[in-house]
Amino acid sequence: MLKQRILTALVLAPIMIGGIFYLPLGQFKLFIAAIVTLGAWEWANLSGIKMQVGRVAYAGIIAALIWLVEFEGFVQEVDVLYLAFAWWILAFILVALHPKLKSLWGSAPVRLLMGLAILLPMWVGFVQIKSYPFNDYLIMYVMFVVWGADVGAYFAGRTFGKHKLAPSVSPGKTWEGVYGGLLVTFLMALGGGYLLESKAGLSLDLTQWVLLVVLTLAITFVSVVGDLIESMVKRHRGIKDSSHLLPGHGGVMDRIDSMTAALPMFALALSVFGWNLVV
Repeated sequence: MLKQRILTALVLAPIMIGGIFYLPLGQFKLFIAAIVTLGAWEWANLSGIKMQVGRVAYAGIIAALIWLVEFEGFVQEVDVLYLAFAWWILAFILVALHPKLKSLWGSAPVRLLMGLAILLPMWVGFVQIKSYPFNDYLIMYVMFVVWGADVGAYFAGRTFGKHKLAPSVSPGKTWEGVYGGLLVTFLMALGGGYLLESKAGLSLDLTQWVLLVVLTLAITFVSVVGDLIESMVKRHRGIKDSSHLLPGHGGVMDRIDSMTAALPMFALALSVFGWNLVV
């Protein structure tokens, strides 16, 4: 299993990094759309759609919605991000009160709608951030924050974990793990600010430093909710992995669950606070 995980990671990492840094905006949009569409195919299974034709149809619907947003102006991209903000507040409530509110989301149609609220904003978030200066580094920053939170949570939870975070959703996660993840990403925020000043030649004032740290911690927290909401749905569905597309890693959704929350919320913050967040 470990060998499979390493080999898969060695293949995926260059593809993802290459897509972020070397694809022009138009091709980048298609690249992220392909990832989202694969995630949609898996989410259909998590929603209880057992027939392959139904899963493919749902993935097609998500792809069509991306096309409508991109080319037809079906809805403004920033409005999608605000809707995602409302969704992740609701998602936090669903996780925090689980299983009390299971009747609200237990049906397949509702879970399919949840998938729409999870997947479409991630595509929008990637595209929005790609439009900013230093866009590649911003995207990588969010990804490193999510990975750093996972690493910090793993080691802190394994070493100090005693108090369960959401035992009915993901029994292995602890509050100590959350604190470990927050500590790691706090240090990453400080390091990120230092690099902006020393390498990019920018000068951050106190307000910008505070915004960078607070936003980084907020992204860390919402990434945990993204992880837990998928765990909650998988537990309800009775499956361990969203699919077996990625040997040793499960499915696409298992790799991007935290990112589905972190990316659109980071993009929304940049939209609300403006590029003055970092320059």
